[in-house]
Amino acid sequence: MSKKKKVPEFKSEERERAFWGEHDSRDYIDWRSGKKAVFPQLKPSTKTISLRLPEMLLEDLRYLANKRDVPYQSLLKIYLAERVENELRSE
Repeated sequence: MSKKKKVPEFKSEERERAFWGEHDSRDYIDWRSGKKAVFPQLKPSTKTISLRLPEMLLEDLRYLANKRDVPYQSLLKIYLAERVENELRSE
């Protein structure tokens, strides 16, 4: 295992961002010695949006959500997340 370089002190986040944009972190950090971090209280950030849907689509979504006994907004988020994940995997 080669000796790792010392990570410099940064005067600002901007300078640190620029540094890591030009340097390979493997020269400074032994990623194999890292430990998995768990943040049980961390909740993802959300943003409220306005979305216009055809009435029939909304009725179908509510019907499906009712069959699963979940709010339709939650079901919509699940469907969107699954589709986005599939699209990203197929790239």
